[in-house]
Amino acid sequence: MSAASAEKRVVIEATPAAVATRVADRFLTRLRARTENGRLAHIALTGGSMGGAVLRATLEDPRSSTIDWALVHFWWGDERFVARDDDDRNSLQSRQALLDHIPVPPENIHEVASPESGMTLDEAAAAYAEELARYGTDEHPWPAFAVCFLGVGPDGHIASLFPDREEVTVTDAAALAVRDSPKPPPERVTLTRPVINSSKRVWLVLTGADKASALGLALAGANYANVPAAGARGRKRTVFFVDEAAASEVSPDLIDQAY
Repeated sequence: MSAASAEKRVVIEATPAAVATRVADRFLTRLRARTENGRLAHIALTGGSMGGAVLRATLEDPRSSTIDWALVHFWWGDERFVARDDDDRNSLQSRQALLDHIPVPPENIHEVASPESGMTLDEAAAAYAEELARYGTDEHPWPAFAVCFLGVGPDGHIASLFPDREEVTVTDAAALAVRDSPKPPPERVTLTRPVINSSKRVWLVLTGADKASALGLALAGANYANVPAAGARGRKRTVFFVDEAAASEVSPDLIDQAY
């Protein structure tokens, strides 16, 4: 991998809808390249309005019917520890937007346990780590994600790794229980930075003027503990897909409209 390929790059579209369409296009292109020779593709999804928008755009693209979804495994970068049918569940949003509408085997959908499973929050985090380990590589007890999608909060958080909290610096676990989250709901399960950064491609999707400062700090190399988005890096590619409203502080030399 060359240094250039791992650099953080920015793709800018005019509107959130155009961002979602652009990301869906790249996602389907990557899935086809990954699975056409029978290889598995592990994907880490994100929640939020743009996470859902990307998946809906993926479903609407005619190429979605050409993907062998039996070769694709879906995970989540974080999950809210609420009931499985709660609108706050990232997995519910992903199911409604895409997963319930494609022929993906149920065993390929790896959800974090919900409270009605009888597990505690800590047990749910431990069970998620164990499930990740079932698909581990020679290097790590977790899969190498072909694509890890991340949203970015106005405070620079990714997954449920929030600024200036101990979860941000944990390197000896794959999944963590999060309590007293600064963003509701308070109880969550999150992947850790080592899992995110072992992904082949990390795609951060963010829109809106309220994200401009976080994006600027992330691109400028801010301290990861203070701005978690600054520490997200894929092994092959790290791409920020943003709209014009979020791009006000982006240096022109980081823009890569060809990606």
